[in-house]
Amino acid sequence: MTYEEVLAQARTCMGPYCKSCPVCNGMACRNTIPGPGAKGLGTGFIRNYQKWQELCVNMDTICENRPADTSFTLFGQRVDLPVFAAPVGAMTLHYGDKYDDLAYNDILVPACVQAGIAAFTGDGTNPAVMEGAAAALRKAGGRGVPTIKPWNMDTIREKLELVKAADPFAIAMDIDAAGLPFLKNMTPPAGSKTVEELRQIVSWAEKPFILKGIMTVEGARKALEAGASGIVVSNHGGRVLDQCPATAEVLPAIADAVGGRMTILVDGGIRTGMDVFKALALGADAVLIGRPFVNMVYGGGAEGVAVLVNRLKSELADTMAMCGAHSLSEIRRSMLFGF
Repeated sequence: MTYEEVLAQARTCMGPYCKSCPVCNGMACRNTIPGPGAKGLGTGFIRNYQKWQELCVNMDTICENRPADTSFTLFGQRVDLPVFAAPVGAMTLHYGDKYDDLAYNDILVPACVQAGIAAFTGDGTNPAVMEGAAAALRKAGGRGVPTIKPWNMDTIREKLELVKAADPFAIAMDIDAAGLPFLKNMTPPAGSKTVEELRQIVSWAEKPFILKGIMTVEGARKALEAGASGIVVSNHGGRVLDQCPATAEVLPAIADAVGGRMTILVDGGIRTGMDVFKALALGADAVLIGRPFVNMVYGGGAEGVAVLVNRLKSELADTMAMCGAHSLSEIRRSMLFGF
């Protein structure tokens, strides 16, 4: 199947909220919750996408003629390119009833491994969601990152014990999920966490801990203070707060502040291998991509995941070659126009 064929097939079984648009830019679903949109006007999702498109790369082909190496290592796990499937949950609520969270992870996790990358798995109010994610990760030899929502401390500790049994190579928390409207007034409760609480959670994890939902230099420094091994610059795909800057806009300052002291990933509106190149040039070590993987699973299952990964890898390698970078470590900010 081609990428376009997978998208066309996804349109037959997604919805009614996600439209499997040819370009996933937040315009058609901007304020749909339930759905892939936002609780407000959806300006965050749209801005995330637009800002990557506004960045231009500097072409320079006067260099050594050799293949571009797109491989990357995250906490001891080597992947074929610096891209990970982002954690997505509540599948039937937001994307249609073809797959629930358990079925989605059963397809996504091994498909990502087979395609040469790894997946972050999501969480939900139903305990079976994390149980299913842990089972999928266990079957994949721990090649993935379970992502826990910021529940109350007792629930977090219980979920950490569950996922640690799957021996993942890292554990994450999407702290920005504290702003999701469908987690308000739920049992167990979810909400913001202090540095002291996060430090306790990191100690419980006993794995490299990634804090997702960092949008300021101060937030990055708090994550570092709490002992996180990595952060994801993310505003939950632009879902949780309107009038928020795009991840591409805040990434450079965050990378300048904590780069080299912790791993930096970025999420939000990244759609192509060229976008991945831009993110790395701005200071990220790797990226997360969410909604496109959902479309690939709904439209093509494991084959759809492979189609997207191969497309991203080809686009990234081509951009690197045309900008004079033969490895990820050679990608520099000066390879972007205006920097």
